[in-house]
Amino acid sequence: MPGVRSKFQCAALAGLLWIGAASSEAQPAVRQVLVLQSLDRGNLIVDYFTGNFRVELDNRAGTPVNVVQVVVGPTGFAGAPEQAVVDYIRSMFADRPKPDLIMTVAGPAAIFARKYRQHLFPDTPLLFAAVDERFLRDAPLGENETGITVLNDYPRLIDEILQLLPQTKRVFIVSGSAQLARFWRRELDIGFRRFHDRLTFIWSDDLSLPEILRRCASLPRDSAIFYLTFGSDAQGGAYADERVLADLHATANAPLFGVQSVYLGFGVVGGTMMSIDDLVRKTADVANRLLNGAPPGSITLPPQGPGQPIFDWRQLRRWGIAESRLPPGSVVRYRNPSLWQEHRVSVLSTAGALVIQSLLIVGLLYERRARRRAEIASRRNLVLAADASRRETTAALTSSIAHELSQPLSSMVHNAHALQMMVTANRATSDTIEEILSDIQTQGVSATQIIDRHRIMLRSRQLDKTPIDLHAVINESLALVAHDMSARQVKATVTLTSNPCIISGDQVLLQQVFVNLMINAMDAMAETPRDRRHVTIRCDVRGTDVDVSVRDAGTGLPAGIIGTLFTPFVTTKPHGLGIGLMIARTIVDAHGGTINARNNPEGGATFTVTLRLSETPKSLSAPPGRSMDNVATRT
Repeated sequence: MPGVRSKFQCAALAGLLWIGAASSEAQPAVRQVLVLQSLDRGNLIVDYFTGNFRVELDNRAGTPVNVVQVVVGPTGFAGAPEQAVVDYIRSMFADRPKPDLIMTVAGPAAIFARKYRQHLFPDTPLLFAAVDERFLRDAPLGENETGITVLNDYPRLIDEILQLLPQTKRVFIVSGSAQLARFWRRELDIGFRRFHDRLTFIWSDDLSLPEILRRCASLPRDSAIFYLTFGSDAQGGAYADERVLADLHATANAPLFGVQSVYLGFGVVGGTMMSIDDLVRKTADVANRLLNGAPPGSITLPPQGPGQPIFDWRQLRRWGIAESRLPPGSVVRYRNPSLWQEHRVSVLSTAGALVIQSLLIVGLLYERRARRRAEIASRRNLVLAADASRRETTAALTSSIAHELSQPLSSMVHNAHALQMMVTANRATSDTIEEILSDIQTQGVSATQIIDRHRIMLRSRQLDKTPIDLHAVINESLALVAHDMSARQVKATVTLTSNPCIISGDQVLLQQVFVNLMINAMDAMAETPRDRRHVTIRCDVRGTDVDVSVRDAGTGLPAGIIGTLFTPFVTTKPHGLGIGLMIARTIVDAHGGTINARNNPEGGATFTVTLRLSETPKSLSAPPGRSMDNVATRT
């Protein structure tokens, strides 16, 4: 068994080793790129280029790439032998695979790499990047070398300064005091020769930064400042481009120019600038091709020249430079947004809100119109239903009408007959004739009032609210049913307040409500013994409301219909339609009141109408043929 276990463990170990080896073979090898950088951090061009180059290369490579950066001319190495830098680089790769690609950034690193090419992995492809072609003119490129070069056209910038500011007489050049500044002074002394009869060029390579700032703050009015590069000043102080540009922008009394695109936004006016973004993309493309095995000699690109003229709108305004002087095709950046651009979101949001609000208003108006139509239709239906109900009620009171009219008409006939007999017998005196005619006239007026009362009940009408006395409405309602009450042997007790109850309402429609309630009370007592047939009508004031109750001594309301008593077609009468109480409730609702019903503890039911009181007018005339009864209680 121990031997078997030992063999199994060996087999398992061998399997794990095989899996590890297989997984390591499956992973692609990390390719190494050695970047020789000319300057330490602080140079805007180099920092922007190297930072974006790594991102662009990673996007193109598709496999892991390790970038090792070495600054071959940092400030800290000032005075140190270059051989020490070479030895340091070789020691970095002593126990590691050699680089797959060497790339230099800017001119000093290109010169360094060429000088020590045989000591720095001569078999590895070398890419000169972001370097002015003037740094490479001393010798042609080797077989294992290629370059992405640029051609900075500084004289063109001077031409643009003269185009924008024709009065310019002197140009102050900010260049620092390092080796790179000395190189460019030699080159530009030659390139600017054609301007010597018009311009004076002042170099700052022998000044400290404080001295440069003082000079720029007191330049003559016909001056311009050209920012080339910086690095360090004459006293050896190292300064970042961003700080130097910020100090110049704050203190200089003359416009500041530059040719590198990364300077725009740091106080320079602008010009025909070298696009560092285009340079980064080209360099990443070539580096990726070299990493994939392309021979350096097969890659040849022309030098990149200045790009599109670009200007800072803020600096144009600061120095009073008209946009009409800009070169054709110029791009102006950092322009203050227009009112539309600045408030576009707010304007669109407000407009959208107004549109939505308008749609809501239109919808509400449409709904209001539909509601008004419905209300008009409802009122029309109410009028029709009330009119039908009044006609039905009047038809039920036909005998009452006939009885009321029979008395004055009979009196008029008898008086007329008596007068005729007296005239025939020649016994009619003038006083007797006048007395008989007066009685006939009085009875005629009474008959006319009876007819008018019932004609008003039968007349179709719309809701017309006016100040009315509720006592008069109750009295008129009682007059309409008085004969019917007498015929059914029903007694009525009316209890009214001592003062008039003034409300805003329609007298005829409210009269219809009370007549309906009184007739219902009489119908409810059809089986009640005669001595108990009693209707009590009461008017009570509660604050700003008035209650009018009609109480009967009948059998009461069935418990099952009390909750639905005011809905259509609900009735307790064998031959009733069930619309009278529904119409009564609709009329009361139209007056802003309420109507309810309840059973009395001792039997019968009570219907109560509640209406809102209005201000009592100083005088209120009674309807024709009626006087306002201020008696508290009468039977």
